[in-house]
Amino acid sequence: MFIKSVSVPVADQDRALKFYTEKLGFNVKVDVPCPGMDQRWVELVKPGTEIELVLFTSPGFEDMIGKGMNIMYSTDNVQETYDTLTAKGVEFLAPPQKEFWGTFVMMKDSEGNVFCVGQENMK
Repeated sequence: MFIKSVSVPVADQDRALKFYTEKLGFNVKVDVPCPGMDQRWVELVKPGTEIELVLFTSPGFEDMIGKGMNIMYSTDNVQETYDTLTAKGVEFLAPPQKEFWGTFVMMKDSEGNVFCVGQENMK
């Protein structure tokens, strides 16, 4: 068993799609209409990875949009990632911070969802 995808609730799929592809470098894997719904099924992948990020809000879960997500992005250099994404207009809650386990920064997406971007030093 493995993780196939993680869903990120969004209010505006077009805005979120632009954010994740243009600012974070994801590629569109699937973008199809959902029959009988007012949204599409949008799957994104980051080159070199297999887990899909799905920009979709399940009916009844609209209150989850803009909340903290229990998802951590990994990077080899948090400061470099922070600098690059800040230059692209990505919002962060604070500058990178060092902890005993590594360095991290909290990032906001176009929908207000908050994610951790981290670099572990515990091996």
